[in-house]
Amino acid sequence: MSGRENKLRDLLEPTVEALGFELWGVEHLAQGRHSVLRVYIERPEGISVDDCALVSGQVSAVLDVEDPISGEYTLEVSSPGLDRRLFALAQYGRFFGEIIDLRLRMPFEGRRKFRGQLKGVEGEDVVVQVDDHEYLLPFDAIDKARVELPAETGDDGREAR
Repeated sequence: MSGRENKLRDLLEPTVEALGFELWGVEHLAQGRHSVLRVYIERPEGISVDDCALVSGQVSAVLDVEDPISGEYTLEVSSPGLDRRLFALAQYGRFFGEIIDLRLRMPFEGRRKFRGQLKGVEGEDVVVQVDDHEYLLPFDAIDKARVELPAETGDDGREAR
């Protein structure tokens, strides 16, 4: 996460938690004069549209008072989804054994993109097995990471998401 996203997370986390949700992550995408602020919320029983509306109203009020984003922006509140982005090192622990896609800010051993099984976390490094090789990738070097959760199969044997 960028410095701006970390500041937004610090600003919004108390409000989101007070409503009974976990602040999964914050994305701020600048698109010229207009930007998008995405706030991802989570809780064990899942997220409904009403939950998103509730959090959106409260977060919007905080943003109006604190005014941390200059210019126009659109606020979006949603669940992290099935292929969820990982924002914090602690989140990796929930997905050991799953397949993750990650991109580094700078090349590591000649590559920036890795797709493999998440084997664990060692200190500040994320351990990913790609084919027969394990990589220890510094968390601070990760630009973006997503978990590919397995698709559920319906009664007819086809994947259902």
